[in-house]
Amino acid sequence: MQRTLKHPIEIVGKGLHSGKRAIVRVSPAAAEFGIWVRRVDVTDRDNLIPALYDHVNDTRLCTRLANSAGVEVSTVEHLMAALAGTGIHNAMIEIDGPEIPIMDGSSAPFVAAILKVGLLEQDAPLRAIRILKEVSINVDGFSASLSPADKIEIEFAIDFDEAAIGKQSKTLQMSNGAFVRELSNCRTFCRRRDVDMMQSAGLALGGGLENAIVVDGDLVLNPEGFRREDECVRHKMLDALGDLALAGSPIIGRYLGDKAGHRATNLLLRELFARPDAWEMIECSEAQWQDLPGAHIKPSDFVQA
Repeated sequence: MQRTLKHPIEIVGKGLHSGKRAIVRVSPAAAEFGIWVRRVDVTDRDNLIPALYDHVNDTRLCTRLANSAGVEVSTVEHLMAALAGTGIHNAMIEIDGPEIPIMDGSSAPFVAAILKVGLLEQDAPLRAIRILKEVSINVDGFSASLSPADKIEIEFAIDFDEAAIGKQSKTLQMSNGAFVRELSNCRTFCRRRDVDMMQSAGLALGGGLENAIVVDGDLVLNPEGFRREDECVRHKMLDALGDLALAGSPIIGRYLGDKAGHRATNLLLRELFARPDAWEMIECSEAQWQDLPGAHIKPSDFVQA
């Protein structure tokens, strides 16, 4: 079955790159609606943007969506991951600015708000994208692929010179509340030198130790340290799920990312949909539905920090 929220949620925060305060309201939507974004501060042209991979127009440092009228909203990946990870297929996202608030740098604030209001099953079958053949991309030293699997599985590897991060890898099936339990509270991260570079370029104006992990060599500058020993690779998996959600339906298959990011996942989706022999749209059986990320979520799965 398709699913939406029982009641609207409202989140207030600031954008990571703009530093501007924004209010995000996520409201229930009817079956077959999908996920849409409305820029309520834009009133002179079309302000609706579908949350779909082919409306991504920038993947530098975050994922940005745009419509044909030039209306944009950036940093959508953590909210999209929260929606996908809690099994929400229909929702209207309204925002009064150009950037989704970064909050604590993870999906946790969005997940907490969603679970607080509850989930509503809808009387409509859920369709999913089943991967039939491997599709891959390899560009500029990063790679990503989708291959056939019975469930949604994410495998990721990262390799940073900074000793505080180093090499990390992890594999997780996204069933049985795994996203909420294992990934949702893992924060975005960056290197100290990257912060200096971004801020000198007028970016990351809202960034700080309250919404990102910052490392410098073998040091973690956040007083609290990591929430998990491998928090960095887990956050990359969170991002991947959020970017994969822009396919428009859950994907049944195995995602493998090696040093990948927003650009890699978007290029991968574009390659997938250019290959009609590599996928099929199916109506989920009860057994398949039970293995999707939103099934079997328990309140005890969620830990904020």
